[in-house]
Amino acid sequence: MKRHAALAALLLGVSAVASASPAFADTNITIAGSTALLPLIKDAAGVYQQGHADVKISVSGGGSGTGINQVAQKAIDIGDSDITAPTHPELHDSRVAVIGFAVVTHPGVGVKGLTKAQIRDIFTGKTTNWKQVGGPDLKVVVINRPRSSGTRAVFAKTVMGSEAISESGIVEEATGTVVSVVKQTPGAISYAAFSGTRGSGLTELGVDGGAATDENIISGKYPVWSYEHMFTNGPPAGEISRFIAFVQSSSDLVRKNGFIMIRDMKVTETDR
Repeated sequence: MKRHAALAALLLGVSAVASASPAFADTNITIAGSTALLPLIKDAAGVYQQGHADVKISVSGGGSGTGINQVAQKAIDIGDSDITAPTHPELHDSRVAVIGFAVVTHPGVGVKGLTKAQIRDIFTGKTTNWKQVGGPDLKVVVINRPRSSGTRAVFAKTVMGSEAISESGIVEEATGTVVSVVKQTPGAISYAAFSGTRGSGLTELGVDGGAATDENIISGKYPVWSYEHMFTNGPPAGEISRFIAFVQSSSDLVRKNGFIMIRDMKVTETDR
């Protein structure tokens, strides 16, 4: 009897440790992916941890492709992305906000707006001088994003259409780096999230007559935008679920960081 009692106590202890492990893991959340979404998630993580002392949230960038791949491999808890993940049906998609993307130029270019066709000609390499689109006699310097970038995917989908982006020129990975390089490079043009371009001093071009504003995204007058996604491997639970819900509901943080609440949108898309 004593042997059975000791065995039962041992099994009970093992069970207690096993049940405690997920609870501990649940309070350590790892997030990576979209650099466009990064400012909002970092800000939200800081606020959330202030109210939940037992929770530790680690946030990094790397791009939307990295976020999707890493969460699919279960290397992280949440993969942030500007794009959907149709090739990963195992991932659960939580849309948390809407983000606009601006086509930006060095302020010395002097051009305020372009048509989609003109932008396509620039990024395919057909247009090489700003005088071809009403600007000064100045070489166009294209700053691109890597293929893993969700920002690039959104730009390609909403502006380039079937036209392929030229692979020549400069490539920068992060939103902040793109903004810095365009600001320092005469004749430069690129594309970046509103969360990085607002207040940067860059010129945000109008596209097909629609200015790059939240109001025009909400009404459908400005085309370059996407939903921001927080992917989990299966439905989120515990602190992960609560943190995602916190991001979705924090209208003050969403708007402060240059994003739009999904509930404010007057247009919807199923594949962004």
